[in-house]
Amino acid sequence: MAKLGKLTVGNKNETKIMGIINISPESFYKNSIKITKSEISKTVKKMESEGASIIDVGAMSTAPYLKTVISEKQELNRISKSISIIQNVTNLPISIDTCRATVAEYALDSGIEIINDVSGLKFDKNMPKILEKFQPSVIVCAYSKKMIYNSHVTETKKLLQESIKIAKTAKIPKDKIVVDPAIGFFRNSGREFPFTKIRSDWVVRDISVLQNLRFIKNKFPALVSVSNKSFIGEILQKDNPADRLYGTMAAELISIMYGADILRTHNVGAAKDILKIAKRMLKNTKKGL
Repeated sequence: MAKLGKLTVGNKNETKIMGIINISPESFYKNSIKITKSEISKTVKKMESEGASIIDVGAMSTAPYLKTVISEKQELNRISKSISIIQNVTNLPISIDTCRATVAEYALDSGIEIINDVSGLKFDKNMPKILEKFQPSVIVCAYSKKMIYNSHVTETKKLLQESIKIAKTAKIPKDKIVVDPAIGFFRNSGREFPFTKIRSDWVVRDISVLQNLRFIKNKFPALVSVSNKSFIGEILQKDNPADRLYGTMAAELISIMYGADILRTHNVGAAKDILKIAKRMLKNTKKGL
């Protein structure tokens, strides 16, 4: 069990929904991009009304197969413009998706309580210092700078344990740490940071990691982000992320059954329906055992 801001996640708590807002025009899923004050405000209000418990904001896309890296100055500028807009329309916990310490520091100094680092705190050497200063909740993603050859389930767990250790060294309490198995970030090749290079089939990797989520998360709450991602497109043979809603719904439902404590999603309303179905079906399954 852990705290993401004021929100309790994990253990026997119901799976929570994290709504994604991308303020980066480079993002792979164009429907998630919100740039203007009006777009951001309306989207946050809509996500909250549909059932989101957390809002996740990203100013730099991290899709490993696209040219997405922007300067630190650009990322900071985008974040600085969006934080106050979101804070003015919701009291939900806000997560900032960044691997840069300067961006994290600005966000935390502005009252943000959650940092979501896709590098698992391994990219920016100054990130642990900032975390120690502010003591936020952290979401750590599995990431390796070195090639991963096999044993993806075991390796993913190992990489998360490395990031948990970094967080603990920064004096982040165990009950403020959430893990992310990095669906979509283990690839055979990529254009930009961050991704973990692997030799084997990346679709098989993502599927096997989800199937073994309870082993991988190792008593920490797990955030799963499968929404509109490439492995769904590969399975369904749908190149356009906008055509992957049904596949996303299936993958999110199965993720809950495998132990996801948080769904990070572009489709909050659909995810809320999924949660209701999962809750009822899993409850009935337990009764029948």
